[in-house]
Formats: sequence, structure tokens, C-alpha cells
Amino acid sequence: MAADIQKLSLAIAAEINARPDQAKAAIGLLDEGATVPFIARYRKEVTGGLDDTQLRNLAERLVYLRELEARRVSIVDSINTQGKMTDELAAKLAVAATKAELEDLYLPYKPKRRTRAEIARERGLGPLAEAIWADRNADPAKLAQDYVQGEVADLKTALDGARDIVAETISENADLLGRLRQHMRDGAVLRAKVVDGKQEAGAKFADYFDHTERWATVPGHRALAMLRGWNEEMLTLTIDVDADDTSPVKPAQRIIAAAFEIRGSGKGDLWLMEAAGWTWRVKLSVSLSLDLMREMRERSEEDAIHVFARNLKDLLLAAPAGSRSTMGLDPGIRTGVKVAIVDATGKLIDTSTVYPFPPKNDLRGTQAELASLIRKHDVELIAIGNGTGSRETEKLVADMLSSLPGAKPTKVIVSEAGASVYSASETAAAEFPGLDVSLRGAVSIARRLQDPLAELVKIEPKAIGVGQYQHDVDQGKLARSLDAVVEDAVNAVGVDLNMASAPLLARVSGLSKSIAEAIVAHRDLNGAFASRKDLLKVARLGNRTFEQAAGFLRIPNGKEPLDASSVHPEAYGVAKKIVAACGRDLRTLMGDSAALKSVDPRQFIDEQFGLPTVKDIIAELEKPGRDPRPSFKTATFAEGVDEITDLKPGMLLEGTVTNVAAFGAFVDIGVHQDGLVHVSQLADKFVKDPHEVVKAGDVVKVRVVEVDVKRKRIGLTMRKDGGESAPPPRGPGKNERPANQKFMKTEKPSSQGAFGAALAEALKKR
Repeated sequence: MAADIQKLSLAIAAEINARPDQAKAAIGLLDEGATVPFIARYRKEVTGGLDDTQLRNLAERLVYLRELEARRVSIVDSINTQGKMTDELAAKLAVAATKAELEDLYLPYKPKRRTRAEIARERGLGPLAEAIWADRNADPAKLAQDYVQGEVADLKTALDGARDIVAETISENADLLGRLRQHMRDGAVLRAKVVDGKQEAGAKFADYFDHTERWATVPGHRALAMLRGWNEEMLTLTIDVDADDTSPVKPAQRIIAAAFEIRGSGKGDLWLMEAAGWTWRVKLSVSLSLDLMREMRERSEEDAIHVFARNLKDLLLAAPAGSRSTMGLDPGIRTGVKVAIVDATGKLIDTSTVYPFPPKNDLRGTQAELASLIRKHDVELIAIGNGTGSRETEKLVADMLSSLPGAKPTKVIVSEAGASVYSASETAAAEFPGLDVSLRGAVSIARRLQDPLAELVKIEPKAIGVGQYQHDVDQGKLARSLDAVVEDAVNAVGVDLNMASAPLLARVSGLSKSIAEAIVAHRDLNGAFASRKDLLKVARLGNRTFEQAAGFLRIPNGKEPLDASSVHPEAYGVAKKIVAACGRDLRTLMGDSAALKSVDPRQFIDEQFGLPTVKDIIAELEKPGRDPRPSFKTATFAEGVDEITDLKPGMLLEGTVTNVAAFGAFVDIGVHQDGLVHVSQLADKFVKDPHEVVKAGDVVKVRVVEVDVKRKRIGLTMRKDGGESAPPPRGPGKNERPANQKFMKTEKPSSQGAFGAALAEALKKR
């Protein structure tokens, strides 16, 4: 076991830019059940300071490499059982670094169905193939004459059988397969064509009806679009290599010939050269093309999952409005606007449904009802869901507030992504068993303004809908990645032990769903926790779980001031030594940056806690319980700009980034239709990755560049020059939008200048 960990540590260390001893220590902690947030925050001395990104990459690679090792053992056992293991083969299996290399080596020994080569051997044609290999000058036709008997009816049957045996020999050479695969990676092109007769049905894939680009550089979002068209049988996809090579012997055929020293000088050699070409065309080019298709899908899925994870992180770590009485409005036209009031702690205190729109048109009654609820509950914030009817609802709220005397609540448009999923979930049913499903969404909208993280953790991450092609990617990998994002976000912020819901607690390091529910049950039965150590009174919560979770749980205003900080209970002794050295009371010292900066952290190092932990403790005492999220800020939508028809090129507007994709950012400017800031329009400099400039939740200033009302396209720019000098970069093709954007089907782009062409390409959506 120790040898295995040492091998894994050496392999992973180079990949995460760390030393083998750091990787080994992290693997040991993970194997003991420690979580990434706990290791990153509280075991810096053990891992030499590996950060959460390095640890996440290590954990992901550890899964792959252990799967690889398990497969290696299985393959070795299989070959040994067959009695076919050699020293040379064992050495190659031992150093194979990928699953593909392992499978190439295993191919000749892999149990398989009866092949054409096996049938040829059964007919006695094995010696013929061997004779052709042995004597390259002999005429294969003459050699084959002796084998025309029984089931071998004629010379053609004999030579075809020998060719099948030769082809299998070629196809099972692992080194050759590796060279051919790399040859294809270096020079292959991906070709997409429309399936005959599917032009109309597959209109959303029109960009790819006759499309060619290099396999190695096809962007992930385009690859996934084409793969979706392939899966829906609207497109054919092929991977070609050497298609433009006009020589009679293709490069791939020459690579095969070189591997078996086929020179084409004698009759046998010429026959083998033809067999090599046939093997390439009929067998290897097909199987290796499928391998490359799988590689392309995997790397595209990795990109898509990465985009989703980054967007989700930005959304979860969006600025909270804080503990203020909030009205949540879930807009609806025919079914009415659902209203929910929650107090500063998020507790539901009142609900209503109003009908300002057709068919009832009770605008005056609606405004009176909302004003009454605002006065009754001292509402400070109004959260309006951004779905259908949001701008109409915002307008009636604005009109109502203008006539409201005294201090007025702040109204904010809030993303309602996933609210309907939450409304019908078991979590919502448990929270509000007697509340109508339609009103639960309004509660969620209100709470996600107060604290986005605390509310969004109740929703399955995939349902929040801030990714590209989320239904097309490996769902297991997506779930693991998004769960890691949620875990990191929750633990980066910390959780109020006496306020947190069970779903939020379940995301804390070391806490399972059942333990989280036990904590809430204990709290409900016995009252608020007075200190962190009281957690040990919770049923089934032992010392190991306490160690993992305690540092991320907060108790504001408790009897132990350090319980409100991220200082781990195991390090309270060090913290109190620092306080004693300052000659101050802990409560008065916390937050006194000047006093703490005078402390030399090196004097508090001991056998258990090194310099990194001591520095972290001092930093936490300077800003106890600090929240890494930004301060609350909202976009102010322009008055009178409520519909896409109100937009004019040149308008300068404020909006909120709703999603960031590989090709740009989508921005809500308050007209029911997000606009696109193409990657070429994000800044006055070249931008490779949109995340370098913006993230979901950012409030940005944008200028309208073009508006297509018919196709619901809005082109925006953040460039100071207004976007006029933008180059026409390649945007995404059809269907290449995150799932929650609402664009119409494409038509051919018009000639509207450089940015117009780029925008038209980028907005070709289904």
C-alpha cells in the first residue's frame, strides 16, 4: 500500500506543481476521510501549503489513477491466466500511463468474439500468412495454391483469409497504434455534413451542414454542438487524416509499413503493402477515428463542466443583501404574482397572491396590497424574480413605491433559476408542508436576495442552469465537479450554526445529510448551541466529524468569542497565547489590526502548529468571521427601457451578468431578453477567456450595438470605442448557448460590419 501511494504521489506531484511528499501527505489525509476544504484550511503544515485548487486536482487525478491501477491489475491477471505473459509485456504494462495505452497492450489477449482472422486460422491459413511474412520475394498467389482445399474454395478466399490474419497482427501492435493515434491527433480534421433530407428538421445545426476544422483545435462548445447534431441524427461526423495527400501510399500506410519493415520491393512485400493500406482504410482508421471522437467529447465535456463550475461558484459567492426583512415576488401573468414576506432571519411571516395583469387587471388592488404588506412588516428589500412578467411587475412596484411615504424598500431583480425546482422538492415540502407550491418559489426568491449561498444550496446544482450543454456531458463528472464547487463555497464563507438549514449544514466539511438533520433536530429540541463543543452532544456526531466541521461553523455572540471566527478549536490555545502576548482582552483585541500587526508570529510556533497556521490565526483575529463575498450592489435598469423594442443602438445601460460562456457574457439589462457581450467586445484589449473580465453576478455598464427585434438578438459592448473596431472572431455556432438563454432560431447573418458579423455568428441559437 505504501509503495502504491509513493507511486501515485510521484505521478500526481508533477501535474499539480507540487513535491511528491506534499502529494503523499494530501493522499494520506484524503484516505483518512479528510475533506479538501479542511485540508486546505487546517492542515497546511502537513501538505506544505497545498491550496484548494491543487487539492481538487489531486483528488480528481487520484480517482483516475486508482481506476487505472485497478484495470492494470485486472489485465495482468487475465494475461497471466492465459499463460501468455512475457517479461517485455509485463514491463510495458507496468509503465503504461493511460487507460488507452493499457487497452492497446491488452488488445491481442482480450477475449473477443470469433473474428475473421480466427476463422481463417481455423481453415488452416495461418501458415500461409506466416509464409508471406517470412519470404517477401515469394509470390503470395503461388504460395496460396497449396491452401485451396476444403472450406477454401479458391485463391481469392485463401489470400483474403491471409490478409485478415495479417490485418489482425497489424491492428494489435500497441506501439504502432500509439504512433498512428498521435499521427491522427496532429493532422486530423473534423468534417460535419447534414444528413440528406434533414435540412429543415435540423435547421438549428445549419452552421454545420458543410463544416470542416482541425480536430486538435475545435473549441469545446462547437464540438458539443456537432456531437449533439450527430446524436440527433441530423449530422454526420467524420474524422479524416491525410485527406489532401495525393500520393499513392498515404502517410498512415507508410507508418504501418515502417513498423513491419515492409518496403514494397518483392511480390510478397507489395502484397503486404496493399494489406497494410487495406488494414488502415477498413479497420484502423475507423477504430482510431472513434477513439479521437471520444477524446474530443471528453475534452469538450471537461471545458463545459469547467465553465459551469466557474459560473456556479460566482453565483454562490454573489454578494448577500444581508439580514433584512424582504418581500419576494414571483411574477406571473394569468396566474398572478405570488408574494412572500420573510423576516431578517429568512423566516416566512406572510404570503399573498395579487392579480395586476390580464385577465383580472387589478393593478390598483395589487399596489394597495403590496403597500400594506410593506408597512405591516417593515419591508426593506423587494426581490423580483426575473421570469415572465418581471419588468411589468417591477414597473408596478416602482409606481407604488413612488407614492409610498417615508423610507422606501430597495427593489432588486433576482435570478429565479431553479426556484421552480426548489418549490417542488422534498426540501421545500419539509420546510413548508402546508404552503402552496406556487408560493414556495416566492420564498426562495426573497431568501436568495438575503443570502444567495444559503438558499441555492437547497437546489441540485445542475438545476441552477448556468452552464453550457449540461445535459450532454458526463453526468457523474458534472455532479462531482459541481458538488465540489458548492462544498468549497460553503466552507469558504462559513455557516452560522444556529441559523443554518439542514441542506446548508450538509455541505459543511465532514457533515453528511443525516448528521446535518441531527444537528437541526438537536437545535430545535434543546435550543441554540452555546458553543462549538456542544456539537459533540449531537447524536452520532463524533470527534472525527467534529474535527472536520468545527472550524467552518460559527456561533456569533457566543460565550467563546473564537467560536465566531474560523480559528479551529484545536488551535484556541495558540490564539489565546497571542492574545495574552498583546496584554488585552480577547473581545477587545479581535478586529484591532494595529495591535495584531505588532505580533511576531514565529514566537508562537510549536510542534503542532507551524508558521502558516499562526499567520492564519492572526489574520482571522484581525478580521474575525470575515466574509469573502463582495459587498451588496444592484444594477439600476434604465427607466422607460422595459422591452426589446425600447432599445436603440448607442444606449448606455447598466445590467447584471447572468452567465459567462467561452464566447462571451450574457447580460440582463431588464428587457426580458439577455444581451450578448461577445468575447471581442469585453475589453479594449484581446481577451482569451471571458472569465478574465467578468463573472456571473457582476454589475456592468454596456452599450447597445445592435438590436434585432424579430430574432430577439441584442448585441452589447463593454469596449470604450463602442465596438466599432472589433475584429470578426469566430463565435459559437447553432445551439451553442447556455441552457437558460432565450434566443430564436437562426437565419443567415446580414452584412452589418465586423462586429455585426461576429455577433450574428455568436447568436445563432436554437
